[in-house]
Amino acid sequence: MAALFLVAFFLAAGANKLGQSRRKLLASPNMQWVEDFSAGTLKLIGTAEVLGALGLILPGALDIAPILVPLAAVGLAVIMAGAIVIHARRKEFKVLPINVVVLILAVLLAAFRFGPNSF
Repeated sequence: MAALFLVAFFLAAGANKLGQSRRKLLASPNMQWVEDFSAGTLKLIGTAEVLGALGLILPGALDIAPILVPLAAVGLAVIMAGAIVIHARRKEFKVLPINVVVLILAVLLAAFRFGPNSF
């Protein structure tokens, strides 16, 4: 269940960054952090989020290199750790709980997929 939540969360977040211009992203009240990054960096973050989401589901579903599932979860946890740092530096504290929950879910998924529930 956590994996499906993470897939949906990161697909939506990544698609949002890939599908909209930097200017449009800045217009959103929860995306003010965008002003600290170039358009290229935003596209890189969005691509990493989409690929990470696909990495959570496709290897296990297709039974091809299932070790990629926990590796994708680790990558997404790193992205969320970076998000927490950025939001904390900018004093955007109201979005931190969401970032922390998503980070915890990604870390737990990685731990379970590397450990007792590996494929």
